[in-house]
Amino acid sequence: MAVGKNKGLSKGGKKGVKKKIVDPFTRKDWYDVKAPTMYTVRNIGKTFVNRTQGTKIASEGLKGRVFEVSQADLTNGEDAFRKFRLIAEEVQGRNVLTNFHGMDLTTDKLRSMVKKWQTLIEATVDVRTTDGYLLRMFCIGFTKKCANQLKKTCYAQHNQVRLIRKKMTEMMILEVSSTSLKEVVNKLIPGSIGKDIEKSCQHIYPLHDVLIRK
Repeated sequence: MAVGKNKGLSKGGKKGVKKKIVDPFTRKDWYDVKAPTMYTVRNIGKTFVNRTQGTKIASEGLKGRVFEVSQADLTNGEDAFRKFRLIAEEVQGRNVLTNFHGMDLTTDKLRSMVKKWQTLIEATVDVRTTDGYLLRMFCIGFTKKCANQLKKTCYAQHNQVRLIRKKMTEMMILEVSSTSLKEVVNKLIPGSIGKDIEKSCQHIYPLHDVLIRK
């Protein structure tokens, strides 16, 4: 063997020597995630982050994290098809304080509502709350058969769809622009905005499954 050819031996030992396995979780700290005060259940889970090292502060790595929680877990209720997104805004000790960041519907709920022989109507609006939060609201609703209707289908005409969409937009602006973010969330939990839209559109065309997303 020529001198100086085997570089592996000169660099400190044979090839294939296993590195020391270090569990990455030994360098992490666990924090409790707290939901905002408008929810019944405050403790929603735990999250972890790397410990503070030098200029890299642990609390800064937690801020901005988004947690998705079912409404049933937040309110001890049965409505599990609504998912609330909560964003971490502040860290106090071992507690991560969150704020409302959004709300959506589960995929299985959305797919179960879409059926044949009916019209799907959607509306979107950007509206600002009294405390300065800009929300983009989405409304979805479906036509339903009138009382004692024998006809199989319940399609709405284009003019009726336009009127219903206009009414949806007006109701969302009315319900949100005059309230704070906390009051908006309190309306989203029981779905009261969707129920009000359903009632106000009754004279145009009967609706059902009117739901709001944010």
